Amino acid sequence: MTVNHRHAPDAPAPGDRGPGGGRGPGEIPLPSFPEQVSAQLGGWRGMVEAAIPIAVFLLVNMVWELQPALVVSAVFAVALAIVRLAQRRPVRYAVNGLLGIGLGAALAWRSGEARDFYLPGIWISYGYAAAMVGSVMVRHPLVGWLWSVMFTGGAAQWRKDPLLMRTLTWLTVVWALVWVTKVTAQLGLYLADMEHALGVARILLGAPVFALMLALTIWTVQRVQKSRPGPSGAPAT
Repeated sequence: MTVNHRHAPDAPAPGDRGPGGGRGPGEIPLPSFPEQVSAQLGGWRGMVEAAIPIAVFLLVNMVWELQPALVVSAVFAVALAIVRLAQRRPVRYAVNGLLGIGLGAALAWRSGEARDFYLPGIWISYGYAAAMVGSVMVRHPLVGWLWSVMFTGGAAQWRKDPLLMRTLTWLTVVWALVWVTKVTAQLGLYLADMEHALGVARILLGAPVFALMLALTIWTVQRVQKSRPGPSGAPAT
């Protein structure tokens, strides 16, 4: 696809943004909605790789026992990171997974209980939810800052836009509610010592829920930006 870089004399240069982080006339458009969601999730490969070590632990623990499950899942996590390095691909998804697997494996190995493998993820998720609520209370909604880092280079113009500020605030509240709900369900399974059900819940409530919330956020913010009146009073397109 060929992009026309010519601008009218008074058109803003690429990278300049209108109110609320919108793009001015003549700027290169953002990637499509599916492309934006896919990029932030690491594509289908990033989502699959995030779930592989957990799924391996769950399966090996079901058919064998705890220690082999911990070793095999850790080996898979390390292997995924090495493959990404060898292919010169971004490794942040594999590294994040490796850190989580390593901490959970250490706790489970020490206690001898498979359910402790999932405990770090539970507390980390509660921490995320608390951070989101706190950010709303101080009027710096976390989803707004995440949005600006991912799509506007860290620009904070959205904070000067009342409509976008309100939108990103309630989106942060929704994220927090979803995170509390999903992690509380996992905590209930943990306390009930239902380790296999906990593993399944960890997979189903992990990347799929994150993908859904990210898609909701991108779609909502784009709708708000596109609904702004243009020079003639009609919604901007």
